[in-house]
Amino acid sequence: MQLDRPKLDAKRQILTLDMTDPITGSVDTDLLAEPRLVVEPGAAARVSAVAGPVLQGMGYRLVRIKISGEAGCTVQIMAERPDGSMQIEDCEAISRALSPVLDVADPIDRAYRLEISSPGIDRPLVRRSDFERYCGYLVKIEMAVAHQGRKRFRGMLRGVEGDAVRLHRDDTRAGEDVDVLLIMEDIAEARLVLTDELIAESMRRGKAAERELKQNLGLVPPPPPHAKKSDPRKSNAPKPKLKPEKKQAPKNTKEHRLAAERLRRSEIDPTRGD
Repeated sequence: MQLDRPKLDAKRQILTLDMTDPITGSVDTDLLAEPRLVVEPGAAARVSAVAGPVLQGMGYRLVRIKISGEAGCTVQIMAERPDGSMQIEDCEAISRALSPVLDVADPIDRAYRLEISSPGIDRPLVRRSDFERYCGYLVKIEMAVAHQGRKRFRGMLRGVEGDAVRLHRDDTRAGEDVDVLLIMEDIAEARLVLTDELIAESMRRGKAAERELKQNLGLVPPPPPHAKKSDPRKSNAPKPKLKPEKKQAPKNTKEHRLAAERLRRSEIDPTRGD
C-alpha cells in the first residue's frame, strides 16, 4: 500500500495517536517484543525509531525499513503479525495509524511515498524466531563478518544452536565444510529462497490468518475448544523422506526348494558352488 507524504510545515502541532484497528484476539507477547538482529543505519534508523513502537502497540512486528529513490523517494515499512502472516487489512490499519505519527516526527527531510508491505514469500529473516520457524527451508545468507574466508552462503537451514544458525550448504567448493555454524550477530542479511515447499507453506499460513481474522470479526464461528492451534515458532517444513529398506530376496522360491531336494538326495556336494 502506497501513500504520498508531502513535507509538513514545521509549525504544525503534535498529534495524539489513537491506536485504531489493532490486532484482535490473543497475541504472543514474547514474539511481539523480540528484538531484531539487524538494525538499519541513517534515515532508516530514524524511521524505525518512530514506526517500531507504533507497530508493537498495534500488535505487529517491524521487519525492515528500506528507503529508495523510486518515485522520488519511497519509504518501505515491512511488517508482520507475530505468527508471520499479514493481510491487506493489516497494511491499511498500519498506514492509518502510522502516517500522522511520521508526519509529526518528520524523520525524512523531503517529500516521500510511504509503502506498507508484508515480508513476502521469499522474506528476510531478521529475528531468532525466524530462523527457528523456517528450519528446513532453503536460505541465502550474507555475513557482515566473514566466516572461513567467505561472506555469502546458501543452503538448507538446519536450526538454531546457541547464538548461531546451522546451515547445510549446497554451494560448497572442494575442501569446504558442508555444514557450518554462522553467528547470528554477524549476519548482515538472510533471506528465504523461493521453492515449491515455501510457496505451499505461505499459502497455508495466509489461509489460517484469513480464517482467524473472520473469526475475530464474527463472520465465521470460532473453532471448537479442543481444536489445536499451531505454534508460530514451529517450523512446518516438509519432513525428509526416509530411504526405504532394501528388500531381501525371498528364500522359499521353486529354485530353492529344488536345490534343497537335490541336496537331500546327495545329488550335489554342498561345499561346491553351482
